Amino acid sequence: MLNFLNICSKTRKSWVLLIFTVVILELIALYLQHIVLIKPCVLCVYQRCALCGIGIAGLIGTIAPFTPLRFFSIPIWIYSAWKGLLLAKEYTDIQLHPSPFFMCDLFVQFPHWLPLNKWWPSMFDADGDCAEYKWYFLSLEISQWMLIIFANYLIIAILVSLSQIIDLKKWNNK
Repeated sequence: MLNFLNICSKTRKSWVLLIFTVVILELIALYLQHIVLIKPCVLCVYQRCALCGIGIAGLIGTIAPFTPLRFFSIPIWIYSAWKGLLLAKEYTDIQLHPSPFFMCDLFVQFPHWLPLNKWWPSMFDADGDCAEYKWYFLSLEISQWMLIIFANYLIIAILVSLSQIIDLKKWNNK
């Protein structure tokens, strides 16, 4: 399996597939926000940022997948998936164990040099409540789906990373 992942990581199609999944998830988020009128909370917006990080990793990998440039995209992918997983876990905890003493922030806080909520407010501005149950699909809430999605992204990224290490060991032993 690791050999298969190593071969896939050297093809542009695999990296485009990663970007495609991110775009689909972002479009679903925008559909839920603008068509279904579900207000995103701060954690939703931060998870969108984590998805964008995975998309950036896919973009870097797409540029030249057969060169060592892909080695720069894999850590970005792992980091973004890890941060997304932590955010989704926090969001799920708020949903499943509501407390009047613990709530998510009221406003998104981006660095002053990257005010995404001002540059693209329809995507990165939050005005929803994290504790509010918003949408269910197959008996799971959005936060639970995102937990599953980010866990899958992270597992695949780690396996792809391991496949690169094993490939390097094979190459060095020749």
